Amino acid sequence: MANLNRRPSPVADLWDWQLRGSCRDMDTSVFFHPDGGTGEAGRHRGTAAIAVCARCPVLAECAAYALAAGEPYGVWGGFTVAERRRLLAIGWEDLADPWRRRVDIARLRARLTARTPAARERQPVREPHEPHRLPA
Repeated sequence: MANLNRRPSPVADLWDWQLRGSCRDMDTSVFFHPDGGTGEAGRHRGTAAIAVCARCPVLAECAAYALAAGEPYGVWGGFTVAERRRLLAIGWEDLADPWRRRVDIARLRARLTARTPAARERQPVREPHEPHRLPA
């Protein structure tokens, strides 16, 4: 369940962006899977939803809302549930405006694809190269 305490207050200026969303008049099943609707169908649905988000004029606002509210379901702002969970774990606030109403989508995507310190630690360690020594 979403953390209701973290959702923005019901002021029209804060929610106004939703009226301009590309998803506004679409069937919600494109963005939210039905019970048990995961697997290949779920991946296809996620891909279709992300394609809608890619051309959305309020993508940055939508992603910021979903991250700030901790939305636990569906595709929001072009990010799947798993991607948002990862962003919540590794941090996203530094890529938001001061009011956390817009985020830098390109930098969030880059953060998701960047190698984490933990991933670097799992890579094999190379032995240091022995410098070439000149004969004495």
